[in-house]
Amino acid sequence: MTYCGEVTVGGPADVHELKGLMITKVAVGPMNNNAYLLRCRATDEQLLIDAANDAHTLLGTIGDDGIASVVTTHRHGDHWQALAEVVAATGARTYAGRYDAEGIPVPTDVAVVDGDTIRVGQVELTARHLAGHTPGSIVLVYDDPHGHPHVFTGDCLFPGGVGNTHKDPEAFASLIHDVETKVFDALADETWVYPGHGNDTTLGAERPHLPEWRARGW
Repeated sequence: MTYCGEVTVGGPADVHELKGLMITKVAVGPMNNNAYLLRCRATDEQLLIDAANDAHTLLGTIGDDGIASVVTTHRHGDHWQALAEVVAATGARTYAGRYDAEGIPVPTDVAVVDGDTIRVGQVELTARHLAGHTPGSIVLVYDDPHGHPHVFTGDCLFPGGVGNTHKDPEAFASLIHDVETKVFDALADETWVYPGHGNDTTLGAERPHLPEWRARGW
């Protein structure tokens, strides 16, 4: 089956099979949050990005092998509603951005800063800190040695624009700057983007619209 990244709450997961990593995308909760289960194909170790909601669905997706860790992309409540239950069931180590950890009610075992490496088995993910949607939002970059990069953007980047900065010009300026310099300037057009809500995209599809986003201010 060809991966397309279109999932709906209550519907089946979609699986992106890479040579070294399997990425399972599932939609959960009333705000249609995306959660991503990453599985190292060499070791079978698993990592979950955003235990957003519906612990039953997430734990069913995780399966009997459990997870070693769970990363929360940012402090907004719709991205951690199931975190306590998932951690209690799996004993997973928790990661979150250093400047958002205090806003997440489940203790953060590892406070992440820009450039930190998070491992799942033999796979390395690089965290980039993008300030603006929240003070401590992080995105995770997998630079696939067998193909193009993949980036899990939380609510910092979507098809059609950056994340909501609530009409705060300073927050928008910070977010658009970080998205441009740490994501678009650093990664190729082929980079696959996995957002916190909705469908996937690529940097190449979004790059031509950066001046438009800057001009409109959101």
